Amino acid sequence: MFTTRPELAGTFGMVASTHWLASAAGMATLEAGGNAFDAAVAAGLTLQVVEPHLNGPGGEVPILFARSPRAAAGAGVPVVLSGQGVAPAGATIDAFGDLGLDLVPGTGLLAATVPGALGAWLTLLRDHGTLPLGAVLRFAIEYAEHGHPVHPRVAATVASVSEHFRTHWPTSAATWLAPDGAPPTAGRLFRNPVLASTYRRLLDAARGPSREAQIDAALAAWYTGFVAEAIDEFSRSPVMDDSGRAHRGFLTGEDLASWAPRYEPPVTLDWQGWTLAKAGPWSQGPALLQALAMLDGHPAAGAGAGYASGTADADLVHAGVEAVKLAMADREAWYGDTAEVPVDDLLSTSYTEQRRALISDRASTELRPGSPGGRPPRLPGFVTAGGRASSGPIAGVGEPTVDTRGTTRGDTCHVDVVDRWGNLVSATPSGGWLQSSPVIPSLGFALGTRAQMFWLEPGLPNSLQPGKRPRTTLTPSLALRGGVPTLAFGTPGGDQQEQWQLCFWLAHVLGGLDLQAAIDAPTWHTTAFPSSFFPREMTPDEVVVESRIGEETIAELRRRGHSVTVSDPWSLGRLSAVSVDPETGVLRAGANPRGMQGYAVGR
Repeated sequence: MFTTRPELAGTFGMVASTHWLASAAGMATLEAGGNAFDAAVAAGLTLQVVEPHLNGPGGEVPILFARSPRAAAGAGVPVVLSGQGVAPAGATIDAFGDLGLDLVPGTGLLAATVPGALGAWLTLLRDHGTLPLGAVLRFAIEYAEHGHPVHPRVAATVASVSEHFRTHWPTSAATWLAPDGAPPTAGRLFRNPVLASTYRRLLDAARGPSREAQIDAALAAWYTGFVAEAIDEFSRSPVMDDSGRAHRGFLTGEDLASWAPRYEPPVTLDWQGWTLAKAGPWSQGPALLQALAMLDGHPAAGAGAGYASGTADADLVHAGVEAVKLAMADREAWYGDTAEVPVDDLLSTSYTEQRRALISDRASTELRPGSPGGRPPRLPGFVTAGGRASSGPIAGVGEPTVDTRGTTRGDTCHVDVVDRWGNLVSATPSGGWLQSSPVIPSLGFALGTRAQMFWLEPGLPNSLQPGKRPRTTLTPSLALRGGVPTLAFGTPGGDQQEQWQLCFWLAHVLGGLDLQAAIDAPTWHTTAFPSSFFPREMTPDEVVVESRIGEETIAELRRRGHSVTVSDPWSLGRLSAVSVDPETGVLRAGANPRGMQGYAVGR
């Protein structure tokens, strides 16, 4: 079948990401003798510069990886490195109540968690890479210092918030607007010399008798040195947020000093000869596993089902959407950064059979969390009290990061790497968006706003609590075949991440499409559950589909009771993927053509 670009194949290395410059930086790192971990860090740090509306140094990143089966220690075992920062010590439900807020604002300083991205990237480099910090940071420094051609979406994002910058966030205006107040021009070189200086100061701090000691020194400069000091000072001054009022932040230098990224085992599901690994229920990762478990054994998801013409048929789309609704209802009732999440019960055969039985031929418009292990579900009061309904289809997709109604949306990044030894990395950096929090003037970047995902209601798995991670939407994927790490993939997209990955997985595994064809295949998602982002809206019966899915399928979905929003033909999803064939050593890669930004490179 026709694809927008070829599936790449080779034997040396593959890098796929959401921006061509990041993919090129990763590939250059492999060519310089680095491994997949070195390349992922180089690409991830580059993304902070070239996709500043989608991620930044003040954000976060979950990383899923597996060392080559030929490695001596930890061979072939998938591991999660959580670069998701926690809520500050002063960020309590009572503190927000004292401010008269029932939701955490989506912009400003109140929603900041500890910046985890830099800590996770450098920890991955220290523990599993081979190159010094300067070798992987040089691309980010070069593009920040000497400039990179600004992508049209970056220019459009800055233009959309330029008046807000001029009126309320002067430090952002100074960074992103010209002296005459004009936003950057698409395609012109854009420089961020202050950010370049921050990176250079990290390199200056990276002193020590070994590569590992040097990276530790850079981490110390970030979490207890000049970066932590600047964040602490900046957070003390009130700034406007989308509550309509100015607030100071809760984040302090002590919060940064007490945090470190952590390694964790993933949650896994065996599915038709594959094992799919995801981050734990502090992410939304297990929701994809739940949806797949429900589809396993469903008539619509038989081998080769629904892909005779290279696109899913109505039966498979309907079953997939209904499975997602059930999984996401469980996400709302059960997921959070707590040991009490009943993961085993949620993925058990008996519970899955109960949930699968709820998938009928008609679209459900109810939010139906289940009772794993007989436990009664509890939804947030904001949801059950009716503060969740949207007045119509939710505008756009991705993560709302500007505007009190979420009508201007940001998003996330993704990078996948496989090297000639079979090391695999999948990472989804996000947060620290230029449009959601003001620039710290001495550092050149903004803080994140991930705490908007907490509920300000006690007793829920995702209730706000100091030292706790918000239940994030960031969710990279890694799959094993016959117990051997084989495939890494992921996408930006907020609440849609698991859904677009479901589309990819079904196209690749059930439909037999190669990586690029599975990425190109028409995509869909539903908004029939509460958004993870302020103002937490949902549209109970909506399904959004790319028009390429076909009029016959659209008509059949509507007949089954779905309210179908037809999106542009190439508008949903920004997937990338890499793979390795353990028997032949052939490496493959594909990247998303949507947005004309993502690229895969390799040889």
